[in-house]
Amino acid sequence: MSDDRPAIPERGVGGRNWILGVLTSIYLVNFIDRQILAILLPQVKAEFNLSDTFLGLLVGPTFAFFYATMGLPLALLADRVNRRKLIAASLALFSAMTIACGLVVQVWQLAIARVLTGVGEAGTGPASQTMITDLFPPERRGRAQAIYATGANLGVLVAFAAGGVIAQAWGWRVAFFAAGLPGLLLTVLLLTTVRDPQRGARDQVKPQDDAPPLGAVLAQLWRSRAFRYTALGACSTCFTSYALGSFFPSFLARSHGMSTADIGFTMALIMGACGGLATYAAGHFADRFGRNDPRWYSYIPAIAAFAPLPVAPICFLAQDTGIALAAAIIPLSLTAAFIGPTITIIQRLVPVRSRATAVATLILIDNIVGLGLGPQFVGIASDLWKPAFGEDSLRYALLAAMAGSAVSVFGFVMAARHLRADIAARESAAPAPASNG
Repeated sequence: MSDDRPAIPERGVGGRNWILGVLTSIYLVNFIDRQILAILLPQVKAEFNLSDTFLGLLVGPTFAFFYATMGLPLALLADRVNRRKLIAASLALFSAMTIACGLVVQVWQLAIARVLTGVGEAGTGPASQTMITDLFPPERRGRAQAIYATGANLGVLVAFAAGGVIAQAWGWRVAFFAAGLPGLLLTVLLLTTVRDPQRGARDQVKPQDDAPPLGAVLAQLWRSRAFRYTALGACSTCFTSYALGSFFPSFLARSHGMSTADIGFTMALIMGACGGLATYAAGHFADRFGRNDPRWYSYIPAIAAFAPLPVAPICFLAQDTGIALAAAIIPLSLTAAFIGPTITIIQRLVPVRSRATAVATLILIDNIVGLGLGPQFVGIASDLWKPAFGEDSLRYALLAAMAGSAVSVFGFVMAARHLRADIAARESAAPAPASNG
């Protein structure tokens, strides 16, 4: 099916870089709204008299299950409809639900608002990531996806820095109001300045006219050993990353006596600023080395998963706050480094009109295991070990969650062993693009 729309320019309002910036900003507010609860947990815990197990449920499964499961049907929709409109509707929903979190009077109402926040956020990621793939040529996609992924780090920066200050000054409810408003403004900007790019315009294969059904996409992904091992590496990284992102602020408050504002600034500096640089660097080096050997798209996440392991015991067991924070830089900075390379891998393993569904499948696995189980594991372990360790039980629960990084190293290294063969098989089976001459 031909597409007579004019090509999207590189620069200017509505250009490729502009669209990438808008989509990254949407991912930024996505993570503000997702992570704002972590810095507010001590105040929410005190107001509703909650256990760590329930806090883990509130941060993890309550959000993650619906975020992950709704991702697949919304991704199937993204492979078939105008992606810009789908992103706009999803953005408006999760922004409104974040504001609603500040209006609750009972904890079950907060849980429902978080569920609907997850439903809204499910509609933005796969659609945005496939739009980016259609905007940039293959040799620039790792960096482009990594720039998009820095939205996670920047969102964490704003959530922790601004959220900590606002919560300390005016309370946790006002922090939710402040987190939700920017997304409503971005909805207007998206609808007025961005258009959906032509699918597959920058690929060397011809996109099929119709998106295949879900079962066909899942069967193709399952046949790819590179996908299976990549999914193992990614979900294990997410297990550790979400465990740290959700409970590290509480760890600093309990074990090191830091104030909410100081915790917010610290988390913003490490996970936001340092993490953003690390996330971009991962995509940059994956593109640089991956030009000649695509296995680097797996090696880079493997390195990022291995690097925190030697310093994690120092981070969680040190009694001195300065030593603990210095050791935390590597684990906290690398939490999103896998995203750019991993998304680039996944989209090379499937046809053009299956990309959003493939990304959503990975997100489903990542979030059920990572966001669904990571924070919950830490909350349960902390409560179980509290009789033995008191307030320091959270130290050991977080240290135990680092096992996810070790599993991740194995997954990404194994994925690299099969990546070249699986990419070659996929591209050799694809139809060649039609000649313009």
